[in-house]
Amino acid sequence: MRTASIKRKTKETDIEVAVNLDGTGVSKISTGIGFFDHMLDLLARHSRIDITVKADGDLHVDHHHTTEDVGIALGQAVKQALGNMAGITRYASIHMPMDETLSRVVIDISGRPVLVFKVAFPRDKVGQFDTELVREWFNAFTINAGVTLHVETLYGENSHHIAESCFKGLARALRAAVAIDPRAADEVPSTKGQLGG
Repeated sequence: MRTASIKRKTKETDIEVAVNLDGTGVSKISTGIGFFDHMLDLLARHSRIDITVKADGDLHVDHHHTTEDVGIALGQAVKQALGNMAGITRYASIHMPMDETLSRVVIDISGRPVLVFKVAFPRDKVGQFDTELVREWFNAFTINAGVTLHVETLYGENSHHIAESCFKGLARALRAAVAIDPRAADEVPSTKGQLGG
C-alpha cells in the first residue's frame, strides 16, 4: 500500500496528515476553515486518494498559516507515499469544467518542483476564505510533493467555481498520474532511471 503520515508542528500550526494513494477517496478533513475543508474533500473524492487532515492553526490571525502548512504537509505525504515512483503513469492533463468556469491542470510527477499558476479571482474572498490563499496552497503542495504543476483558468466568473475547478482538476490529474501503468509496473518512468535531481 502506498501510504504515508506526516506530523508538522510549529508555533503557528499543529497538523497531522495521512494519505493512501490506492484508496477510494475517503476524506476526514478538519482545518477550522469551512471553504478549505470543502476543497480538500473534493480533492480526496475526485483523486480517489484517501486523505485525513487534522489542523489546528492560528485562525485568530488569519487563514494563511493553516492553509499553507496543510499544503506543505499534504505535499510531503504524497511524495513519501510515492516512494521511488516505480510504475507510475507520471504525466496527466485535465480540463475541468465547473459550470461557467473551465480550468486546465497539467502535472508531471518529476521530482522537480515548479508551479505555473495562471488563475484570476473576481472576488477577494469566498465566504471568509481569502482567494489569494488558493495559490499559496498550490505552491506549498507543489514544492513539497516535488511535482511540476501547471494550473490555468481559461475562463470563469464565479470565484467559488474557479477555486473548485482548480482543486478538482488537480484531483483528476493526480488520480491519473499516480496510477500504476501495468505495462511498466516495475520501471521508473524516466530515461535517467530515477525521478528528481
